Amino acid sequence: MKEAESRSILIPGRSLFITSLLYLFLGCAAFFFDYFFLIWLLSGIALVPFILCDLFILLLLGDRLQAERKVPSSLAQGEHAQVKLLIRRTKQPLLPFAIKLFDLYPDTMSTAVFPASLDRKMLKTQDAFVFNYNLMPEERGPWFFSGMEFLFGSILRFWRLRVTHNIISRGRTYPNFKQMARGAQLKGKFEKGEIRQIRKRGQGLEFESLRDYQEGDSIRSIDWLATSRNYRLDGKLKPIVRNYQEEQDQQILFIIDSGYRLPDVQFDSALEAMLLLSYVALKHGDAVAAASFGSRNCWIPPRKGTSAFTGLMNSLYDLHSEPVPSSPFAALENALGRLHRRSFIILVSNFREEDGESLAWILPRIKQRHLLLMVSFRENGAEELAFPVTSSEKRTDEEVLETAAAYSYLANRRRLYRKWEHSGLLVLETSPAHISSALINKYLSVKKSGML
Repeated sequence: MKEAESRSILIPGRSLFITSLLYLFLGCAAFFFDYFFLIWLLSGIALVPFILCDLFILLLLGDRLQAERKVPSSLAQGEHAQVKLLIRRTKQPLLPFAIKLFDLYPDTMSTAVFPASLDRKMLKTQDAFVFNYNLMPEERGPWFFSGMEFLFGSILRFWRLRVTHNIISRGRTYPNFKQMARGAQLKGKFEKGEIRQIRKRGQGLEFESLRDYQEGDSIRSIDWLATSRNYRLDGKLKPIVRNYQEEQDQQILFIIDSGYRLPDVQFDSALEAMLLLSYVALKHGDAVAAASFGSRNCWIPPRKGTSAFTGLMNSLYDLHSEPVPSSPFAALENALGRLHRRSFIILVSNFREEDGESLAWILPRIKQRHLLLMVSFRENGAEELAFPVTSSEKRTDEEVLETAAAYSYLANRRRLYRKWEHSGLLVLETSPAHISSALINKYLSVKKSGML
């Protein structure tokens, strides 16, 4: 971005502060001792020309640098980003005695580079000096650089001149998806946070082609009509089987809770998992929609194709959870009014015993028209209280009551989840570290089984 304007502020330097402090002590001594008065007076008269001359030279050699910043407009959270500062000297040959650089980067980023001292000799010998440094984006959302500052020091260090250049840079920090391109190809065990291979079962798949029968094929997959027309040279029938592929052109809706139920760590993991699964679903030819409730209510209509993923990212990259009330019931009711075809609804929140009653009458309506997956996080704190490490020390009554309350809380949650499962809903309880692989595994199993 090019510079629009600059402003300067004159600041007393360290030398002026120390000199003023010493002069004050000398004045105190002159107040009590007469022979110090003449020294105090003469030193003051001698210092004033030096201080004023130092100031005049600094102002004369003031803002003689121009700067330009180059930074990518799209950054990934947790990935270092390189920033280039292009610094040019104006036509004037002389430069201030000391030059320090400050780049006014956003609060959502961090670096340990500034203040940076610039080499005057290098600035004199080169037409343009490139200063590179790395920034770490720590939070998702929009950002902007408010400017760039130069701090010029005078020859005697009595004064400093702070010059701020209004060089504005704007951009966005997105979730980090370096692994996304190969996310759908991971293989392994679910508990290790990876993605399993799901065996194909049933016939809830789309017909792809006919092929010759091979050993191990199911007899149910034989196309008897095609087989009746396929004779071998010896006059015997050659079995033909139907080849199926995953059913496409289905619809997935993600609903994420941005209220008090999901704290920051759980919410960030859920959002990243939701976007990752959106990428996988779009690659499989499905249409993807998304919604949030709680701190911000939004609705992103279903779209197909990999280009739809860009729209999802731009709509959800700055979404954060806040300690505000959230209603899963209202979110599902809103989804019922907007969805016009059968969809696989994935609702991510932290469900508790009281949700059983509040969602009791809307869940059967959802089940009639859609396939619903309720995703919740494990309560690690409650599990540690409910199942404490055995110890020989005697426990207090308060600790026993805490353990009983935590155990009762977890038991009621599991009872609620079993009730939902028995009614035909899908329930997934996982941890923030495993939610991405767990969601993709569940999605692939639904696709293969033909439940949708």
